[in-house]
Amino acid sequence: MKNIVVLVSGGGTNLQALIDAEKRGEIHNGKITCVISSKEDAYALERAANNGIKSLVLPRKEYSDNESYGKAMLELLKAENADLIILAGFMTILDKSVINAFPNKIINVHPALIPSFCGVGYYGLRVHEEALRKGVKVTGATVHFVNEIADDGAIILQGTSEVRYGDTPEILQRRVMEEVEWKLLPKAASLFCEDRIFIEDGKAYIK
Repeated sequence: MKNIVVLVSGGGTNLQALIDAEKRGEIHNGKITCVISSKEDAYALERAANNGIKSLVLPRKEYSDNESYGKAMLELLKAENADLIILAGFMTILDKSVINAFPNKIINVHPALIPSFCGVGYYGLRVHEEALRKGVKVTGATVHFVNEIADDGAIILQGTSEVRYGDTPEILQRRVMEEVEWKLLPKAASLFCEDRIFIEDGKAYIK
């Protein structure tokens, strides 16, 4: 059974999707053992408490730079014996020390079809604002491994959502979460824990 550690910063809707999927028996050979938040007031911490999951707070504001924060995070992750680390609305760029210590063991969900609307600065509503500004007819979400470049790691899963006339960024954001993010993230977690993902030539494939 692999230990899944989820990193959060806010409301934790993706965390809740993971918790619900685990309760339904959809995450095979894996268990959420700890939630780590970069903010003390993140509602995601309540979600963890309500489901009997251990939680820790490592406030980003208490560290002068990303390197020192990364060192502290790395100590926590090692202490928790993390096998898989999931970024679920974690609003801090992980230091390379953490990424190097857990190669192809950190996954993130991005609310667009990478390589569209991704990279530094593309997070939250901005992603959906840009999709609407460009006039794309479909958007979606991508679950990918994390490397040192924002949204550049090997793509594990992608799914699409229709863009509709009259959509606002908020409406589109909600649709992408409900139709894609909340389904793909638990699926990717399960695939990882079942050892069904392999990397070849920098690309992720599923057995």
